[in-house]
Amino acid sequence: MPAWAALLLLWTAVQAAEDCPAACSCRTLGTMGLEVDCQSRGLAALPALPAHTRHLLLANNSLRSVPPGAFDHMLQLQTLQLANNPWHCDCGLTYLRLWLQDRAPGELPRVRCASPGHASGRALSQLSGSELGACGWSLRASWASPGGPWLDVALAVVAALGLALLAGLLCTV
Repeated sequence: MPAWAALLLLWTAVQAAEDCPAACSCRTLGTMGLEVDCQSRGLAALPALPAHTRHLLLANNSLRSVPPGAFDHMLQLQTLQLANNPWHCDCGLTYLRLWLQDRAPGELPRVRCASPGHASGRALSQLSGSELGACGWSLRASWASPGGPWLDVALAVVAALGLALLAGLLCTV
């Protein structure tokens, strides 16, 4: 049995070496997950991170933002260190803020904003949603849509017909 355990550990180590981002170093944590150390590597963007990451160290880099969904595939992630990066605290950091609130609230005060001016030096946890901004997202008026208002009317009619058919089917069953 010890030979199987040794082979499992060896396979885990080989797998970790294959998945490790080039700019980082990785260490297997027994048979369950990885520690991915990307500290002080001058990273300006997140590298592709292994799904079985349990500890992710990203402190002391040049990270300004995190793309939405960046950590969602890492279901085992327990530790995330983000301090000492020049975070640009606008609406682009909303994903990170929400993720940290849910999964690592202790790290939230360590994420300090370098820009824009009104947020400089403040912790991300201190900013309100309105201070993060709305990224210029707005709903277009229906008459500005490519098909004009008639496309909206046609879609409403199709939806009403679909509901009527569904109701008819449910009544016959």
